Amino acid sequence: MPELTADLDRAREALVRGSWAEAYEGLRALDPSSLAAGDLEGLADAAWWTSRMDESIAARQKAYAAYAAATEDRTAAFLAIRLCVEHFLRREPAVAGGWLMRAHRHLGELPECVEHGFLAVVESTVARFSGELERSIELARQGTRIANRFADRDLLAMAIHIEGLGLIAAGRVPEGVALLDEAMTSVVAGELSPYFTGAVYCNVIEACLQLADVRRATEWSEAARAWCETLPPESPYPGICRINRAQVSTLRGRWLEAEAEASRASEELMRLDPMDSGAAWYVVGEIRRRMGRLAEAEGAFGRAHELGFEPQPGLALLRLAQGKIEAAASAIRVAVSAGIEDPFRRVKLLSAQVDVAIAADDLDAARAACDELEAIARGSSMSVLDGAATMARGALCLAEGDVTSALESLRKACATCQELKLPYETAQARMLYGLAVRAAGAEEDARIELRAALAGFERLGAEPNAAKASALLAGPEALPRGLTVREAEVLRLVAAGKSNRAIAAELVISVHTVARHLQNIFAKVDVSSRSAATAFAFEHGLA
Repeated sequence: MPELTADLDRAREALVRGSWAEAYEGLRALDPSSLAAGDLEGLADAAWWTSRMDESIAARQKAYAAYAAATEDRTAAFLAIRLCVEHFLRREPAVAGGWLMRAHRHLGELPECVEHGFLAVVESTVARFSGELERSIELARQGTRIANRFADRDLLAMAIHIEGLGLIAAGRVPEGVALLDEAMTSVVAGELSPYFTGAVYCNVIEACLQLADVRRATEWSEAARAWCETLPPESPYPGICRINRAQVSTLRGRWLEAEAEASRASEELMRLDPMDSGAAWYVVGEIRRRMGRLAEAEGAFGRAHELGFEPQPGLALLRLAQGKIEAAASAIRVAVSAGIEDPFRRVKLLSAQVDVAIAADDLDAARAACDELEAIARGSSMSVLDGAATMARGALCLAEGDVTSALESLRKACATCQELKLPYETAQARMLYGLAVRAAGAEEDARIELRAALAGFERLGAEPNAAKASALLAGPEALPRGLTVREAEVLRLVAAGKSNRAIAAELVISVHTVARHLQNIFAKVDVSSRSAATAFAFEHGLA
């Protein structure tokens, strides 16, 4: 018995020091029946910090049962709240909801206490994901009031930043971001316990990434890096922080650095959750796709899919880059029809659908995607959503031959991407804008934009886009009157005596699209008939 007591004391001391591996080994070696409720809770924490999630939940359930049997309702409620969160993170909403009701039951008859505040914070999060944004904000404020009443710093930081997330979701971005920054001051000052420090870090950085707030995301991810270096490597947060840093580096255009971080995160996160590892593999795939390493990108997207992470829209855009337009269109159509409600995720899917549909000459599908993108952007004040919508609309207008509207949308898209400091998206916007300027007849100005886009792609290592920009720069010198490569193809087939239907079949486009190209060709070469266009083609070596 003295030896058992000494072993238990050593394990308890390890818990106090935050020596999680030592505490886990010490507590796990003891007879579970000899452990008090607090020791079981300590075992749950030690298992969590060493990424043994199943064991952590099992031990926490036993601790909960012990507290509940002893009618220690406040502690039992807190453990029920924690179990609710763990099951939500494991994508088990029914089980999570059951634990939430348990927490309500324990706190129902008790005077207001800190645990009521944590319950309000969790319910605020549930309400936000359910789309009940005003209720989410009000519940978070209730948590803040309780935190201030009892001077609980963990609860205060959680409630403040959860309110900020609710405000952002409601489109009140400046208010929401200000609250995120306020919560983070408590984190960087070291005022919070480790678990809540990590929770605030992760939520705030994820929000910054969604908003494409590169500066803020960079600042907080660097602070998170310093904090993670104080943690044992087997704990969950280093891997989570690493994938966040990879996404920040991706936005900033530091792709090799991002790939290295995401690849390492994919290994670390396997201990935590295979789907989180899949998310890291998706980041790897996106970087490789943009760099033109298509076979490697396909492998990464395949690994993401194996681990349960949906690799869209990256995989559809990969198919497009491989020239498999029909496969790309089918894949993105399925992904969009899945009814993803998260606005940031849906905007990415819809933006990709516009690109794929234009490539497939399915302008009706592109138009429908643009309309939905603009509806999402109108319901929000988020620049990143507005930028995606205006770039998509500009690309569509360009494909439709509406040069005036294309110029307006793409000029705005360029400004938004530059303001957000997104180098890849800026280069994309400038390339499209250059094409619109060329279509307007201002060739020298168009070349300025295309050269800027080319320089941007080359700095990033985006080889496919750089090759496209380079070809566009070379193209007009070889083609008269500002004809595009596609228009030259159509003109060549007209000169060969083919009908619109035959041209459509040969180029795998619609008859309507052929007619639109012909209209543009007639305007550019200043003719009004097929015979005159044919004569122009022979005169300029296009037939």
